[in-house]
Amino acid sequence: MKRPVTIYAEMTPNPNTMKFVADHMLVDPGQVVEFLNRQEAVGHSSLAEALFNFPFVTSIFIANNFVTVYKNESIEWSDISLELREFIRDWLSKNEKAVEVMPEIKEINSENEAPTGLIPEPVINSVTDQKIVDLIAEYVQPAVEQDGGAIHFQSFNEDSGQVTVVLKGSCSGCPSSTATLKGGVETLLKTHIPEISEVVALNG
Repeated sequence: MKRPVTIYAEMTPNPNTMKFVADHMLVDPGQVVEFLNRQEAVGHSSLAEALFNFPFVTSIFIANNFVTVYKNESIEWSDISLELREFIRDWLSKNEKAVEVMPEIKEINSENEAPTGLIPEPVINSVTDQKIVDLIAEYVQPAVEQDGGAIHFQSFNEDSGQVTVVLKGSCSGCPSSTATLKGGVETLLKTHIPEISEVVALNG
């Protein structure tokens, strides 16, 4: 049985991604999931699996009420955005869930490696860690989600003062994300927590 669904497309700062926003939540609040290929999507998200059938789709990011599609450079958005919007709208009108089974969090072997699949809860080892997580959640994450991505705290090195975050969705590989990270996120965190020396990002 079909149900009415509204989908609109939004450009993001990353020229290779587009955000498709639905009129209802696609996953539980706070959950974000990224599929880097069709094989990762199998058994977890039939929507993502179906989107990988488009030859230009390279990864899928799903959070809250939106799907961010990452394409290769072989085609322009103007040629495919309407087709993708209608495809996602039609799919959601027939299916209740965008992600049927959340993937497991894959182990991270070092602080220089980004997690894949489902984003893990941040590991809080200190009061400073909690401050960083709270600042990102309040001031940074809403703006990043607006652009079709996600940012998550991974670690804080007390000796060097370095904060490591993970970028997902449209922020991953975005040409402007470095400028945003240094000009916005790093400045914000340094202002509130003087012991921070720099913020570096891992692309998920």
